[in-house]
Amino acid sequence: MTQPLLSVRDLSVAFHQGGAQSLAVNRVSFDIAPGEVMALVGESGSGKSVTASSVLKLLPYPSASHPSGEILFEGRDLLKAPEQALRAVRGNDITMIFQEPMTSLNPLHTIEQQVSEILELHQAVTGAAARTRVLDLLNQVGIREPEKRLKAYPHELSGGQRQRVMIAMALANRPKLLIADEPTTALDVTVQAQILELLKRLQVEYGMSILFITHDLGIVRRFADRVCVMTKGEIVERGTVEEVFERPQHAYTRHLLASEPRGEPPLADPSRPVVMEGRDVKVWFPIKAGFLRRVVDHVKAVDGIDVTLRAGETVGIVGESGSGKTTLGLALARLISSKGRISFIGSDIGAYSFKEMRPLRDKLQVVFQDPYGSLSPRMSVGDIIAEGLTVHQPNMTATERDRQVSWSLEEVGLDPATRWRYPHEFSGGQRQRIAIARAMVLKPRFVMLDEPTSALDMTVQAQVVDLLRDLQKKHDLAYLFISHDLKVVKALANHVIVMRAGKVMEEGPSRQIFEAPQNAYTRALLAAAFNLKAVEAAHLQQ
Repeated sequence: MTQPLLSVRDLSVAFHQGGAQSLAVNRVSFDIAPGEVMALVGESGSGKSVTASSVLKLLPYPSASHPSGEILFEGRDLLKAPEQALRAVRGNDITMIFQEPMTSLNPLHTIEQQVSEILELHQAVTGAAARTRVLDLLNQVGIREPEKRLKAYPHELSGGQRQRVMIAMALANRPKLLIADEPTTALDVTVQAQILELLKRLQVEYGMSILFITHDLGIVRRFADRVCVMTKGEIVERGTVEEVFERPQHAYTRHLLASEPRGEPPLADPSRPVVMEGRDVKVWFPIKAGFLRRVVDHVKAVDGIDVTLRAGETVGIVGESGSGKTTLGLALARLISSKGRISFIGSDIGAYSFKEMRPLRDKLQVVFQDPYGSLSPRMSVGDIIAEGLTVHQPNMTATERDRQVSWSLEEVGLDPATRWRYPHEFSGGQRQRIAIARAMVLKPRFVMLDEPTSALDMTVQAQVVDLLRDLQKKHDLAYLFISHDLKVVKALANHVIVMRAGKVMEEGPSRQIFEAPQNAYTRALLAAAFNLKAVEAAHLQQ
Protein backbone atom coordinates (compact mmCIF):
# COMPACT_ATOMS: atom_id res chain seq x y z
CA MET A 1 0.00 0.00 0.00
CA THR A 2 1.05 3.60 -0.60
CA GLN A 3 2.41 5.27 2.51
CA PRO A 4 0.04 8.03 3.75
CA LEU A 5 1.18 11.61 3.23
CA LEU A 6 -0.39 12.53 6.58
CA SER A 7 -1.17 10.07 9.32
CA VAL A 8 -2.94 11.23 12.49
CA ARG A 9 -2.77 8.62 15.22
CA ASP A 10 -4.73 8.58 18.48
CA LEU A 11 -4.72 12.41 18.68
CA SER A 12 -6.21 14.13 21.72
CA VAL A 13 -6.36 17.88 22.36
CA ALA A 14 -7.00 19.38 25.79
CA PHE A 15 -7.47 23.01 26.81
CA HIS A 16 -6.49 24.25 30.26
CA GLN A 17 -8.15 27.20 32.00
CA GLY A 18 -7.51 27.86 35.65
CA GLY A 19 -7.24 24.46 37.23
CA ALA A 20 -9.71 22.81 34.88
CA GLN A 21 -9.05 20.79 31.74
CA SER A 22 -11.50 20.16 28.90
CA LEU A 23 -10.98 17.59 26.16
CA ALA A 24 -11.82 19.06 22.73
CA VAL A 25 -10.53 16.12 20.64
CA ASN A 26 -10.55 12.56 21.93
CA ARG A 27 -8.26 9.94 20.32
CA VAL A 28 -8.85 10.80 16.66
CA SER A 29 -7.13 8.81 13.91
CA PHE A 30 -7.17 9.14 10.12
CA ASP A 31 -4.85 8.94 7.09
CA ILE A 32 -4.61 11.08 3.96
CA ALA A 33 -2.97 9.50 0.94
CA PRO A 34 -1.00 11.46 -1.69
CA GLY A 35 -3.40 13.12 -4.10
CA GLU A 36 -6.45 12.38 -1.95
CA VAL A 37 -9.22 14.70 -0.71
CA MET A 38 -10.39 13.78 2.78
CA ALA A 39 -13.34 15.68 4.27
CA LEU A 40 -13.77 16.23 8.00
CA VAL A 41 -17.46 16.90 8.60
CA GLY A 42 -19.40 17.87 11.72
CA GLU A 43 -21.25 20.62 13.51
CA SER A 44 -19.67 23.70 15.05
CA GLY A 45 -17.74 22.75 18.18
CA SER A 46 -17.23 19.15 17.07
CA GLY A 47 -13.44 19.52 17.03
CA LYS A 48 -12.83 19.75 13.26
CA SER A 49 -10.84 22.99 13.25
CA VAL A 50 -8.96 22.08 16.44
CA THR A 51 -7.85 18.83 14.81
CA ALA A 52 -6.74 20.65 11.65
CA SER A 53 -4.89 23.36 13.57
CA SER A 54 -3.00 20.67 15.49
CA VAL A 55 -1.35 19.50 12.27
CA LEU A 56 0.73 22.69 12.10
CA LYS A 57 0.72 23.31 15.85
CA LEU A 58 -1.29 26.51 15.51
CA LEU A 59 -3.22 26.09 18.75
CA PRO A 60 -2.68 28.53 21.65
CA TYR A 61 0.08 26.66 23.44
CA PRO A 62 0.67 26.10 26.37
CA SER A 63 -3.04 26.48 27.24
CA ALA A 64 -3.59 23.71 24.67
CA SER A 65 -1.88 20.35 24.96
CA HIS A 66 -1.89 16.89 23.42
CA PRO A 67 -2.43 14.20 26.08
CA SER A 68 -1.98 11.53 23.41
CA GLY A 69 -1.22 11.01 19.76
CA GLU A 70 1.16 11.73 16.92
CA ILE A 71 0.87 13.54 13.58
CA LEU A 72 3.13 12.01 10.95
CA PHE A 73 3.82 14.03 7.78
CA GLU A 74 5.94 12.05 5.32
CA GLY A 75 6.90 9.86 8.27
CA ARG A 76 8.02 12.69 10.61
CA ASP A 77 6.06 13.50 13.78
CA LEU A 78 5.14 17.19 13.58
CA LEU A 79 4.08 17.30 17.23
CA LYS A 80 7.68 16.60 18.25
CA ALA A 81 9.32 18.74 15.54
CA PRO A 82 11.22 21.86 16.69
CA GLU A 83 9.82 25.28 15.76
CA GLN A 84 12.47 25.88 13.09
CA ALA A 85 11.52 22.66 11.30
CA LEU A 86 7.83 23.56 11.49
CA ARG A 87 8.50 26.95 9.88
CA ALA A 88 9.97 25.16 6.86
CA VAL A 89 6.78 23.10 6.57
CA ARG A 90 4.23 25.85 7.18
CA GLY A 91 3.28 27.74 4.05
CA ASN A 92 5.47 25.54 1.89
CA ASP A 93 4.70 21.81 2.21
CA ILE A 94 1.48 22.37 4.16
CA THR A 95 -0.70 25.46 3.84
CA MET A 96 -4.00 26.37 5.44
CA ILE A 97 -7.02 28.42 4.43
CA PHE A 98 -8.79 29.76 7.50
CA GLN A 99 -12.52 30.24 7.94
CA GLU A 100 -12.40 33.98 8.65
CA PRO A 101 -10.10 35.81 6.21
CA MET A 102 -10.44 39.24 7.85
CA THR A 103 -8.60 37.95 10.93
CA SER A 104 -5.88 36.34 8.79
CA LEU A 105 -5.06 39.21 6.43
CA ASN A 106 -2.91 42.13 7.57
CA PRO A 107 -5.07 45.28 7.51
CA LEU A 108 -2.00 47.49 6.94
CA HIS A 109 -0.66 45.72 3.83
CA THR A 110 -2.02 45.72 0.30
CA ILE A 111 -3.15 42.54 -1.40
CA GLU A 112 -0.04 42.56 -3.61
CA GLN A 113 2.26 42.86 -0.59
CA GLN A 114 0.61 39.98 1.23
CA VAL A 115 0.63 37.52 -1.66
CA SER A 116 4.14 38.58 -2.75
CA GLU A 117 5.44 38.00 0.77
CA ILE A 118 4.64 34.29 0.46
CA LEU A 119 6.51 34.05 -2.84
CA GLU A 120 9.53 35.98 -1.56
CA LEU A 121 9.79 34.01 1.67
CA HIS A 122 9.57 30.51 0.19
CA GLN A 123 10.66 30.92 -3.45
CA ALA A 124 12.78 34.11 -3.40
CA VAL A 125 10.59 35.53 -6.18
CA THR A 126 10.50 39.33 -6.20
CA GLY A 127 9.85 42.33 -8.47
CA ALA A 128 8.12 41.95 -11.81
CA ALA A 129 8.15 38.14 -11.61
CA ALA A 130 6.32 38.27 -8.28
CA ARG A 131 3.71 40.69 -9.63
CA THR A 132 3.09 38.46 -12.65
CA ARG A 133 2.61 35.45 -10.38
CA VAL A 134 0.30 37.40 -8.04
CA LEU A 135 -1.88 38.48 -10.97
CA ASP A 136 -2.02 34.88 -12.18
CA LEU A 137 -3.10 33.65 -8.74
CA LEU A 138 -5.78 36.32 -8.38
CA ASN A 139 -7.10 35.42 -11.81
CA GLN A 140 -7.21 31.74 -10.88
CA VAL A 141 -9.35 32.35 -7.81
CA GLY A 142 -11.85 34.46 -9.73
CA ILE A 143 -11.11 38.03 -8.69
CA ARG A 144 -12.29 40.45 -11.35
CA GLU A 145 -9.84 42.99 -12.74
CA PRO A 146 -6.95 41.88 -10.50
CA GLU A 147 -4.72 44.73 -11.69
CA LYS A 148 -7.04 47.15 -9.91
CA ARG A 149 -6.98 45.04 -6.72
CA LEU A 150 -3.22 44.89 -6.26
CA LYS A 151 -3.11 48.14 -4.25
CA ALA A 152 -6.35 47.45 -2.37
CA TYR A 153 -6.41 46.76 1.38
CA PRO A 154 -8.46 43.93 2.93
CA HIS A 155 -11.19 46.25 4.21
CA GLU A 156 -11.79 47.44 0.64
CA LEU A 157 -12.79 43.95 -0.50
CA SER A 158 -16.00 42.03 0.12
CA GLY A 159 -16.00 38.97 2.37
CA GLY A 160 -15.88 36.62 -0.60
CA GLN A 161 -13.06 38.52 -2.26
CA ARG A 162 -10.99 38.40 0.96
CA GLN A 163 -11.47 34.64 1.13
CA ARG A 164 -10.29 34.29 -2.46
CA VAL A 165 -7.13 36.24 -1.61
CA MET A 166 -6.50 33.78 1.22
CA ILE A 167 -6.90 30.89 -1.22
CA ALA A 168 -4.44 32.53 -3.62
CA MET A 169 -1.89 32.87 -0.80
CA ALA A 170 -2.35 29.24 0.21
CA LEU A 171 -1.86 27.93 -3.31
CA ALA A 172 1.11 30.17 -4.16
CA ASN A 173 3.76 27.56 -3.31
CA ARG A 174 1.89 24.54 -4.67
CA PRO A 175 1.83 22.69 -1.35
CA LYS A 176 1.74 18.92 -0.89
CA LEU A 177 -1.11 19.24 1.60
CA LEU A 178 -3.74 21.96 1.71
CA ILE A 179 -5.84 22.25 4.85
CA ALA A 180 -9.05 24.04 3.85
CA ASP A 181 -11.13 25.12 6.87
CA GLU A 182 -14.54 26.12 5.46
CA PRO A 183 -12.90 27.73 2.39
CA THR A 184 -16.19 28.42 0.58
CA THR A 185 -18.18 29.70 3.56
CA ALA A 186 -18.03 33.36 2.49
CA LEU A 187 -18.35 32.74 -1.25
CA ASP A 188 -21.43 33.06 -3.42
CA VAL A 189 -22.62 29.94 -5.18
CA THR A 190 -21.16 30.60 -8.62
CA VAL A 191 -17.71 31.45 -7.26
CA GLN A 192 -17.98 28.49 -4.90
CA ALA A 193 -18.34 26.24 -7.93
CA GLN A 194 -15.34 27.92 -9.57
CA ILE A 195 -13.17 27.58 -6.46
CA LEU A 196 -14.02 23.91 -6.01
CA GLU A 197 -13.26 23.29 -9.67
CA LEU A 198 -9.96 25.17 -9.29
CA LEU A 199 -8.94 23.25 -6.18
CA LYS A 200 -9.84 19.94 -7.80
CA ARG A 201 -7.85 20.77 -10.93
CA LEU A 202 -4.78 21.84 -8.95
CA GLN A 203 -5.08 18.81 -6.72
CA VAL A 204 -5.00 16.50 -9.74
CA GLU A 205 -2.36 18.49 -11.64
CA TYR A 206 0.14 18.66 -8.78
CA GLY A 207 -0.82 15.52 -6.89
CA MET A 208 -1.79 17.70 -3.93
CA SER A 209 -3.70 16.26 -0.99
CA ILE A 210 -6.48 18.20 0.71
CA LEU A 211 -7.91 18.02 4.21
CA PHE A 212 -11.30 19.65 3.62
CA ILE A 213 -13.23 20.87 6.66
CA THR A 214 -16.84 21.83 6.08
CA HIS A 215 -20.40 21.66 7.31
CA ASP A 216 -21.81 21.68 3.75
CA LEU A 217 -22.55 18.08 2.88
CA GLY A 218 -23.40 18.99 -0.71
CA ILE A 219 -19.79 20.08 -1.25
CA VAL A 220 -18.46 16.90 0.36
CA ARG A 221 -20.52 14.70 -1.94
CA ARG A 222 -19.05 16.40 -5.01
CA PHE A 223 -15.52 17.21 -3.90
CA ALA A 224 -14.13 14.57 -1.50
CA ASP A 225 -12.85 11.02 -1.94
CA ARG A 226 -13.30 9.96 1.68
CA VAL A 227 -15.09 11.46 4.66
CA CYS A 228 -14.80 11.32 8.45
CA VAL A 229 -17.79 12.46 10.52
CA MET A 230 -16.99 14.14 13.85
CA THR A 231 -19.11 15.00 16.87
CA LYS A 232 -18.11 15.93 20.41
CA GLY A 233 -14.42 15.54 19.59
CA GLU A 234 -14.65 12.01 18.20
CA ILE A 235 -14.87 10.45 14.76
CA VAL A 236 -18.08 8.41 14.73
CA GLU A 237 -18.07 7.28 11.11
CA ARG A 238 -15.61 7.06 8.24
CA GLY A 239 -15.53 5.69 4.72
CA THR A 240 -15.74 6.63 1.08
CA VAL A 241 -18.18 9.37 0.14
CA GLU A 242 -20.47 6.80 -1.48
CA GLU A 243 -20.46 4.56 1.60
CA VAL A 244 -21.19 7.36 4.07
CA PHE A 245 -23.84 9.14 1.98
CA GLU A 246 -25.63 6.09 0.61
CA ARG A 247 -25.32 3.73 3.59
CA PRO A 248 -24.76 5.81 6.76
CA GLN A 249 -24.29 3.63 9.83
CA HIS A 250 -24.25 6.09 12.73
CA ALA A 251 -27.36 7.94 13.93
CA TYR A 252 -25.48 11.26 13.98
CA THR A 253 -24.48 10.87 10.32
CA ARG A 254 -28.10 10.20 9.38
CA HIS A 255 -29.10 13.29 11.39
CA LEU A 256 -26.60 15.46 9.45
CA LEU A 257 -27.75 14.13 6.09
CA ALA A 258 -31.39 14.92 6.95
CA SER A 259 -30.63 18.46 8.16
CA GLU A 260 -31.27 21.44 5.88
CA PRO A 261 -33.41 24.58 6.09
CA ARG A 262 -37.02 23.55 5.46
CA GLY A 263 -40.46 25.02 5.41
CA GLU A 264 -41.97 28.00 3.66
CA PRO A 265 -41.83 31.68 4.57
CA PRO A 266 -45.03 33.19 5.98
CA LEU A 267 -47.32 34.61 3.35
CA ALA A 268 -46.71 38.28 2.62
CA ASP A 269 -49.60 40.58 3.50
CA PRO A 270 -49.65 43.75 1.35
CA SER A 271 -51.99 45.40 3.88
CA ARG A 272 -49.36 45.36 6.65
CA PRO A 273 -47.68 48.66 7.54
CA VAL A 274 -44.43 49.56 5.78
CA VAL A 275 -41.44 49.46 8.17
CA MET A 276 -38.59 50.32 5.79
CA GLU A 277 -38.75 51.80 2.32
CA GLY A 278 -36.06 52.90 -0.11
CA ARG A 279 -36.66 54.79 -3.33
CA ASP A 280 -34.00 55.28 -6.01
CA VAL A 281 -31.25 54.42 -3.51
CA LYS A 282 -27.78 55.14 -4.86
CA VAL A 283 -24.34 54.58 -3.35
CA TRP A 284 -21.57 55.78 -5.65
CA PHE A 285 -17.94 55.66 -4.54
CA PRO A 286 -15.68 58.21 -6.27
CA ILE A 287 -12.59 57.12 -8.18
CA LYS A 288 -9.85 59.71 -7.86
CA ALA A 289 -6.74 60.08 -9.99
CA GLY A 290 -3.96 62.50 -10.78
CA PHE A 291 -1.85 64.79 -8.63
CA LEU A 292 -4.89 66.77 -7.44
CA ARG A 293 -6.88 63.58 -6.77
CA ARG A 294 -9.80 64.69 -8.88
CA VAL A 295 -12.86 62.49 -9.32
CA VAL A 296 -12.63 60.81 -12.72
CA ASP A 297 -15.34 58.18 -12.35
CA HIS A 298 -17.55 56.37 -9.83
CA VAL A 299 -18.01 52.80 -8.64
CA LYS A 300 -21.78 52.46 -8.73
CA ALA A 301 -22.14 49.96 -5.88
CA VAL A 302 -25.89 50.58 -5.65
CA ASP A 303 -27.47 52.27 -8.65
CA GLY A 304 -31.08 53.38 -8.22
CA ILE A 305 -32.77 50.55 -6.32
CA ASP A 306 -36.28 50.51 -4.83
CA VAL A 307 -37.14 48.25 -1.90
CA THR A 308 -40.10 47.98 0.47
CA LEU A 309 -40.26 45.93 3.68
CA ARG A 310 -43.50 45.47 5.59
CA ALA A 311 -44.02 44.25 9.14
CA GLY A 312 -43.66 40.48 9.33
CA GLU A 313 -42.05 40.30 5.87
CA THR A 314 -38.61 39.13 4.71
CA VAL A 315 -36.98 40.53 1.59
CA GLY A 316 -34.07 38.42 0.37
CA ILE A 317 -31.18 40.12 -1.45
CA VAL A 318 -29.11 37.65 -3.46
CA GLY A 319 -26.18 37.98 -5.83
CA GLU A 320 -22.48 37.37 -6.13
CA SER A 321 -19.78 38.95 -3.98
CA GLY A 322 -19.38 42.59 -4.95
CA SER A 323 -22.89 42.87 -6.40
CA GLY A 324 -23.87 45.56 -3.88
CA LYS A 325 -26.04 43.47 -1.54
CA THR A 326 -24.38 44.53 1.69
CA THR A 327 -23.92 48.12 0.50
CA LEU A 328 -27.67 48.37 -0.07
CA GLY A 329 -28.34 47.04 3.42
CA LEU A 330 -25.88 49.44 5.02
CA ALA A 331 -27.49 52.34 3.17
CA LEU A 332 -30.98 51.41 4.37
CA ALA A 333 -29.66 51.09 7.93
CA ARG A 334 -28.04 54.52 7.59
CA LEU A 335 -24.56 53.16 8.28
CA ILE A 336 -23.15 54.67 5.07
CA SER A 337 -24.10 57.76 3.07
CA SER A 338 -26.45 57.38 0.14
CA LYS A 339 -28.73 59.30 -2.18
CA GLY A 340 -32.44 58.71 -2.59
CA ARG A 341 -35.31 58.53 -0.14
CA ILE A 342 -35.14 56.18 2.87
CA SER A 343 -38.15 55.95 5.16
CA PHE A 344 -38.26 54.08 8.48
CA ILE A 345 -41.64 53.67 10.24
CA GLY A 346 -43.00 56.64 8.34
CA SER A 347 -40.09 59.01 8.99
CA ASP A 348 -37.72 60.15 6.24
CA ILE A 349 -34.31 59.26 7.74
CA GLY A 350 -32.25 59.76 4.59
CA ALA A 351 -30.78 63.01 5.87
CA TYR A 352 -30.57 62.11 9.57
CA SER A 353 -27.26 62.76 11.31
CA PHE A 354 -25.54 60.20 13.54
CA LYS A 355 -27.01 61.92 16.60
CA GLU A 356 -30.50 61.94 15.13
CA MET A 357 -30.26 58.24 14.27
CA ARG A 358 -29.13 57.16 17.74
CA PRO A 359 -32.63 57.01 19.35
CA LEU A 360 -33.73 54.70 16.50
CA ARG A 361 -30.85 52.24 16.72
CA ASP A 362 -32.57 49.88 19.16
CA LYS A 363 -35.36 49.39 16.61
CA LEU A 364 -32.99 49.06 13.66
CA GLN A 365 -30.40 46.32 14.14
CA VAL A 366 -27.73 44.58 12.05
CA VAL A 367 -26.18 41.12 12.15
CA PHE A 368 -22.89 41.32 10.25
CA GLN A 369 -21.30 38.67 8.07
CA ASP A 370 -18.08 38.32 10.07
CA PRO A 371 -18.95 37.73 13.75
CA TYR A 372 -15.34 37.65 14.88
CA GLY A 373 -14.74 41.13 13.51
CA SER A 374 -17.92 42.56 15.05
CA LEU A 375 -17.56 41.07 18.55
CA SER A 376 -15.15 42.79 20.92
CA PRO A 377 -12.42 40.32 21.98
CA ARG A 378 -12.06 42.14 25.31
CA MET A 379 -15.65 41.78 26.41
CA SER A 380 -17.41 38.69 27.70
CA VAL A 381 -20.35 37.37 25.71
CA GLY A 382 -22.72 38.54 28.42
CA ASP A 383 -21.34 42.08 28.28
CA ILE A 384 -21.47 42.10 24.47
CA ILE A 385 -25.15 41.17 24.40
CA ALA A 386 -26.01 43.46 27.33
CA GLU A 387 -24.26 46.49 25.83
CA GLY A 388 -27.25 47.49 23.73
CA LEU A 389 -29.56 47.18 26.74
CA THR A 390 -27.23 49.41 28.77
CA VAL A 391 -27.28 52.10 26.07
CA HIS A 392 -30.95 52.02 25.08
CA GLN A 393 -32.58 50.94 28.34
CA PRO A 394 -30.46 52.60 31.04
CA ASN A 395 -33.14 52.18 33.72
CA MET A 396 -33.05 48.39 33.47
CA THR A 397 -31.50 46.75 36.53
CA ALA A 398 -28.42 44.56 36.30
CA THR A 399 -30.49 41.54 37.30
CA GLU A 400 -33.02 42.16 34.55
CA ARG A 401 -30.27 42.69 31.98
CA ASP A 402 -28.67 39.41 32.96
CA ARG A 403 -32.03 37.68 32.65
CA GLN A 404 -32.52 39.13 29.16
CA VAL A 405 -29.02 38.06 28.13
CA SER A 406 -29.66 34.51 29.35
CA TRP A 407 -32.98 34.40 27.48
CA SER A 408 -31.35 35.64 24.29
CA LEU A 409 -28.60 33.01 24.46
CA GLU A 410 -31.18 30.28 24.98
CA GLU A 411 -33.14 31.57 21.97
CA VAL A 412 -30.13 31.05 19.68
CA GLY A 413 -29.30 27.64 21.12
CA LEU A 414 -26.40 28.49 23.45
CA ASP A 415 -26.00 27.66 27.12
CA PRO A 416 -26.56 30.81 29.25
CA ALA A 417 -23.69 29.66 31.47
CA THR A 418 -21.30 30.51 28.60
CA ARG A 419 -22.05 34.24 28.96
CA TRP A 420 -18.91 34.65 31.09
CA ARG A 421 -16.67 33.40 28.28
CA TYR A 422 -15.02 35.44 25.49
CA PRO A 423 -15.56 35.27 21.70
CA HIS A 424 -12.27 33.48 20.96
CA GLU A 425 -13.45 30.56 23.12
CA PHE A 426 -16.29 29.78 20.69
CA SER A 427 -16.36 28.20 17.27
CA GLY A 428 -17.21 30.25 14.17
CA GLY A 429 -20.82 29.08 14.16
CA GLN A 430 -21.26 29.78 17.85
CA ARG A 431 -19.90 33.31 17.39
CA GLN A 432 -22.49 33.95 14.68
CA ARG A 433 -25.25 32.87 17.04
CA ILE A 434 -23.90 35.31 19.64
CA ALA A 435 -24.10 38.11 17.05
CA ILE A 436 -27.73 37.20 16.35
CA ALA A 437 -28.51 37.19 20.08
CA ARG A 438 -26.97 40.66 20.46
CA ALA A 439 -29.30 42.04 17.79
CA MET A 440 -32.44 40.22 18.93
CA VAL A 441 -32.16 41.11 22.62
CA LEU A 442 -33.37 44.66 21.83
CA LYS A 443 -36.53 43.40 20.08
CA PRO A 444 -36.04 45.59 16.98
CA ARG A 445 -38.58 46.40 14.24
CA PHE A 446 -36.13 46.05 11.34
CA VAL A 447 -33.13 43.69 11.16
CA MET A 448 -30.54 43.61 8.40
CA LEU A 449 -29.17 40.05 8.33
CA ASP A 450 -25.92 40.02 6.34
CA GLU A 451 -25.06 36.36 5.63
CA PRO A 452 -26.23 35.31 9.14
CA THR A 453 -25.99 31.58 8.38
CA SER A 454 -22.81 31.56 6.29
CA ALA A 455 -20.64 30.30 9.17
CA LEU A 456 -23.17 27.80 10.54
CA ASP A 457 -23.34 24.07 10.02
CA MET A 458 -26.41 22.57 8.35
CA THR A 459 -28.29 21.58 11.50
CA VAL A 460 -27.76 24.99 13.11
CA GLN A 461 -28.77 26.71 9.85
CA ALA A 462 -32.13 24.99 10.06
CA GLN A 463 -32.45 25.94 13.73
CA VAL A 464 -31.59 29.59 13.01
CA VAL A 465 -34.10 29.77 10.15
CA ASP A 466 -36.78 28.39 12.48
CA LEU A 467 -35.66 30.83 15.18
CA LEU A 468 -35.83 33.81 12.83
CA ARG A 469 -39.31 32.76 11.71
CA ASP A 470 -40.49 32.44 15.32
CA LEU A 471 -39.04 35.82 16.32
CA GLN A 472 -40.52 37.43 13.24
CA LYS A 473 -43.97 36.06 14.00
CA LYS A 474 -43.77 36.95 17.69
CA HIS A 475 -42.45 40.51 17.28
CA ASP A 476 -43.74 41.36 13.78
CA LEU A 477 -40.19 41.93 12.55
CA ALA A 478 -39.15 43.07 9.08
CA TYR A 479 -36.01 41.32 7.80
CA LEU A 480 -33.63 42.34 5.04
CA PHE A 481 -31.95 38.98 4.46
CA ILE A 482 -28.68 39.18 2.49
CA SER A 483 -27.23 35.86 1.44
CA HIS A 484 -25.58 33.83 -1.29
CA ASP A 485 -27.14 30.64 0.14
CA LEU A 486 -30.26 30.38 -1.98
CA LYS A 487 -31.55 27.37 -0.07
CA VAL A 488 -31.79 29.47 3.07
CA VAL A 489 -33.30 32.40 1.16
CA LYS A 490 -35.94 30.09 -0.30
CA ALA A 491 -36.92 28.93 3.19
CA LEU A 492 -37.13 32.41 4.71
CA ALA A 493 -37.82 35.17 2.15
CA ASN A 494 -41.23 36.29 0.86
CA HIS A 495 -39.78 38.57 -1.81
CA VAL A 496 -36.42 38.23 -3.58
CA ILE A 497 -34.25 40.85 -5.28
CA VAL A 498 -31.43 39.54 -7.49
CA MET A 499 -28.54 42.01 -7.78
CA ARG A 500 -25.49 42.22 -10.01
CA ALA A 501 -23.01 45.10 -10.30
CA GLY A 502 -25.24 47.42 -8.28
CA LYS A 503 -28.40 46.88 -10.33
CA VAL A 504 -31.50 44.72 -10.02
CA MET A 505 -31.45 41.82 -12.48
CA GLU A 506 -34.78 40.41 -11.38
CA GLU A 507 -37.20 40.66 -8.47
CA GLY A 508 -40.50 39.24 -7.41
CA PRO A 509 -42.23 36.84 -5.01
CA SER A 510 -39.95 34.09 -3.78
CA ARG A 511 -41.90 31.28 -5.43
CA GLN A 512 -41.81 33.03 -8.80
CA ILE A 513 -38.04 33.59 -8.63
CA PHE A 514 -37.23 30.01 -7.64
CA GLU A 515 -39.75 28.22 -9.84
CA ALA A 516 -39.88 30.41 -12.96
CA PRO A 517 -36.85 32.72 -13.14
CA GLN A 518 -36.92 35.05 -16.15
CA ASN A 519 -33.34 36.33 -16.19
CA ALA A 520 -30.36 34.25 -17.40
CA TYR A 521 -28.24 35.44 -14.47
CA THR A 522 -30.90 34.29 -11.99
CA ARG A 523 -31.06 30.90 -13.68
CA ALA A 524 -27.27 30.58 -13.42
CA LEU A 525 -27.35 31.37 -9.69
CA LEU A 526 -30.06 28.77 -9.12
CA ALA A 527 -28.14 26.20 -11.18
CA ALA A 528 -25.05 26.73 -9.05
CA ALA A 529 -27.00 26.62 -5.78
CA PHE A 530 -28.91 23.43 -6.46
CA ASN A 531 -26.48 21.68 -8.80
CA LEU A 532 -22.84 22.64 -8.42
CA LYS A 533 -21.96 20.63 -11.52
CA ALA A 534 -23.76 23.09 -13.77
CA VAL A 535 -21.24 24.28 -16.34
CA GLU A 536 -23.19 27.47 -17.01
CA ALA A 537 -22.94 28.53 -13.37
CA ALA A 538 -19.35 27.48 -12.86
CA HIS A 539 -18.17 29.59 -15.79
CA LEU A 540 -20.56 32.52 -15.45
CA GLN A 541 -17.80 35.02 -14.70
CA GLN A 542 -15.14 33.68 -17.02
